[in-house]
Amino acid sequence: MDSGPGALAGLRVVDVTQVMAGPFCTMLLADLGADVIKIEPPAGDMTRRMPGGVGNDTPAYNAVNRGKRSVVLDIKSEIGRAAVLRLVESADVFAENSRPGVMADLGLGYAALAARNPRLIYASISGYGHTGPDRSKGGLDLIAQGVSGIMSVTGAAGGPPMKSGVPLTDLGAALFAVAGILAALVHRNRTGEGQHVDTSLVEAGVALSVWEATEYFSGGGVPEPLGSAHRMVAPYQAIECADGYVTIGASTNRLFERLCEALGHPEWAALPEFADNPSRVRNRAALAERIESVTRHRGKREWLAAFEAREIPCGPINSYAEVFADPQVVAREMVVEVEHPTLGPLRALGSPIKLSATPPAVRRRAPRLGEHTEEVLREAGFDEPAIATLTAPLAPSPKR
Repeated sequence: MDSGPGALAGLRVVDVTQVMAGPFCTMLLADLGADVIKIEPPAGDMTRRMPGGVGNDTPAYNAVNRGKRSVVLDIKSEIGRAAVLRLVESADVFAENSRPGVMADLGLGYAALAARNPRLIYASISGYGHTGPDRSKGGLDLIAQGVSGIMSVTGAAGGPPMKSGVPLTDLGAALFAVAGILAALVHRNRTGEGQHVDTSLVEAGVALSVWEATEYFSGGGVPEPLGSAHRMVAPYQAIECADGYVTIGASTNRLFERLCEALGHPEWAALPEFADNPSRVRNRAALAERIESVTRHRGKREWLAAFEAREIPCGPINSYAEVFADPQVVAREMVVEVEHPTLGPLRALGSPIKLSATPPAVRRRAPRLGEHTEEVLREAGFDEPAIATLTAPLAPSPKR
């Protein structure tokens, strides 16, 4: 683990988020060097109760909470809320992903915290956002994928609604929140003014539906599922070979000509129904049928070699075992290892952000529950009697 300073060194984040979207957002800030203080209830983040753990240390918790310091406070109690308010006074960012209104009811809403610290960036991630008729509804990734339309276009044509295999709206909302936080920090550096960053899972799903929205807005009708095919380009999909599938992306006329040559049918490029990309999109099913009538007779490796020799974008469809053994993935440091006192050595995802001067890094493992409670409270100026009062009703903090 690297302990060098990152691009966000000196930035302090008070994090009261839970589960996925909020913790992933604040973990990205921690990877970039921010000091993230994760406030957990006495029972811990909900991911501490997911499978595969030892006590309240679980792989799921570690996956989205590395680099943070854990402080156990009951924010539903008066003394716990007072401690959070004290921490906020010296913070740059406050992150929460509760249902709108919950934080305000606890006295920890944007207005209350901004009165304490006008420079504070207050980041909220919720299911539907803090305005609009559905603001009070709870939100989960599955629900948001349905509401935002993603499930209506995922899967095979004519099949049942299907969610994306990865939690797109959770992770998308986290990324949009990071962008909003960084933009708000730039504004604060110019003006000294903090602000409220508000994004949601549903908005993330809608915002990621770029091609689907384009098809609908331009009069192409209501988008439907296309399997692995693309809405705007063809051929651009998975194709069947003798022993499985590979992907191809012949997205230009020249690439399509090369593909036809590789398939042994250069005459296809001159057919009117495949003459240009709009024609190929209109006839994508017939085109895929022609391609697969050839590719089904040879194996994946042979076809990938043939396509790569002609510089046609293509690739295998890897299992995750193959992904994390891929030399390119390894070379880009997308697999890192951290040592945990109860879970032992853990492999985890690295950062996809590469910075030449201040690279992101895993600076510390995910914390044990309440591991840094006393440390952080002392830094905030609490004396020993006050710390004893704050920690007395809670489980003792684990030692390092």
